Amino acid sequence: MLLKKLSVALCLVGLPLTSFAAALDRSGQSIAGFLQPNNYFEAGISVLDPNVSGQDVAGNPTGDMAGDYYFPHAVLKLQATEQLSIGLIYDQPFGADAEYRGRNNFVSTTSDTILPATGLTNNLPVVTGQPNALAPDGVTPLQVDSNGRPIAIALDNATTGGTSVEVKTQNLNLLVGYQPNPNWNFYGGLVYQTLEADVNLRGNSYSLFNGYALDVPEDSALGWLAGFAYQIPEIALKASLTYRSEIEHEFTAREDLPLVGNVGQLLIAQKVLDANTLNQLNAPGKSKVTTPQSVNLDLQTGIMADTVAFANVRWVNWEDFYMRPHQFGKLSELAGGLLPSLGKPDGFNLVDYAKDQWSANVGVGRKMNDKWAGNVSVGWDSGAGNPVTTLGPTEGFWNLGLGVQYSPTPSSFIAGGVKYLWLGDAKAQTGAHSAAGNFTDNDAMAYGLRIGQRF
Repeated sequence: MLLKKLSVALCLVGLPLTSFAAALDRSGQSIAGFLQPNNYFEAGISVLDPNVSGQDVAGNPTGDMAGDYYFPHAVLKLQATEQLSIGLIYDQPFGADAEYRGRNNFVSTTSDTILPATGLTNNLPVVTGQPNALAPDGVTPLQVDSNGRPIAIALDNATTGGTSVEVKTQNLNLLVGYQPNPNWNFYGGLVYQTLEADVNLRGNSYSLFNGYALDVPEDSALGWLAGFAYQIPEIALKASLTYRSEIEHEFTAREDLPLVGNVGQLLIAQKVLDANTLNQLNAPGKSKVTTPQSVNLDLQTGIMADTVAFANVRWVNWEDFYMRPHQFGKLSELAGGLLPSLGKPDGFNLVDYAKDQWSANVGVGRKMNDKWAGNVSVGWDSGAGNPVTTLGPTEGFWNLGLGVQYSPTPSSFIAGGVKYLWLGDAKAQTGAHSAAGNFTDNDAMAYGLRIGQRF
């Protein structure tokens, strides 16, 4: 009976747990492979196929803006002695992939403007003479009304296209575990993390940030994790609690601001900017992004012969996360001063979230015979607040998952899984927290494949 229950416990670990979680959360950062007995190796890949569409505030359809993406993972665990284990885990915990297309306020055209017709224009002096006469050679002219008052600044043709975002992180976790007896396991280790990102804001939703581009070259930083596990093998009981620290990245990003350059010179001529302010907007500087701390609680227990119940609860501290690149932040501070209606005198972030994320998965797994096993699970994710960023306009989800595993030998397995996700409706907003659109009735399909070997 003991061996059968252990086999069931092992098979559940082999089933893929694909994810589409709140904010930028992706892999779920499981350490289940490290808690396997003896020596263990596992590798797998998860694929997400989301369908996320909605309307901008003018009622224009966005089409499907969420891109498909995949993330691999691998685990190597070695039982060095009876009481000491070491392990390596590779995964991609946080990420994003999205792009807007079509004709909507998240896609820019040659007729777009980067300054609004209200708010800022009240601070501009009335212009005399022909508007083009005010513009130096090569400068995008101001649009003016019948009285010669500036209305807006046209967008440079080079910045047309759709809003897009791509974020990728990679984690390499080095763990050491100590087992004082067969029931307890205390573990901890270092986390080496890389982060890179590419963001383009396009369309009238972003006002003077229409045309903004951000390129974050790959940066690396260190964090840590710690936890403990308790098990009673006779009843297939296993519980673990794992804490992961936040990880701070500091880098000099490449930023492109459409307001800076010839347009900036024109604003100096209009006495909206001074040369010192423009130089500050032009100057690159250090930016910081801190990936969030998290806690995972995993539970499993036998409920009858060859059958186990399992649950996972995860908390991620997205409420304290924000991304404000250096030059973006300087321009947001300027915008907050020139446009009191924004209510952001100290500027605003490119991305932030209002709440922490909570998620849970529960299910049952059963061993059919010596070679086949399967499971069914239900999952829920709270989201990270609503309204949400236009770069990821969903608010939590419910999901239903199925998994199956084939074991050609007692020490190896091949497992596959699929999940259907009902994505929560969301109101989209820009970094300045201005309403930008509504996204409803969206869903996603997730697929996973794993192979494993015990030795």
